Amino acid sequence: MPVLQRDTLFKLAGGNKQDRDRLIEAYQVLAREARKDGKPYIADVEVRPLLDHKASQGYTLRARTSFASAEDMRYFDSECPAHKALKERVMSLGSVLAPPLVLVTELEESV
Repeated sequence: MPVLQRDTLFKLAGGNKQDRDRLIEAYQVLAREARKDGKPYIADVEVRPLLDHKASQGYTLRARTSFASAEDMRYFDSECPAHKALKERVMSLGSVLAPPLVLVTELEESV
């Protein structure tokens, strides 16, 4: 069971569908190619468009990556070639309005 969830929220200009689809595809590539010591290390990857609703505050896409350990997430942040490629892909999209908002949750028992 994953112990850390990392939600990354993106704002794409006008809900740009073409860039949204490219970003979803980039996360699918990440899920297939991310390796640590030659093995997959990301517990789960999920990408979903957000509703066009005022509560979304302009964010249009949420990507969730889940990790089994803090060490795996540290590797993701600082060393993973697949994550570096994903970040380069994001920077190449013309409709990204701001740096993404990243939220990290440590999973414990629900309240």
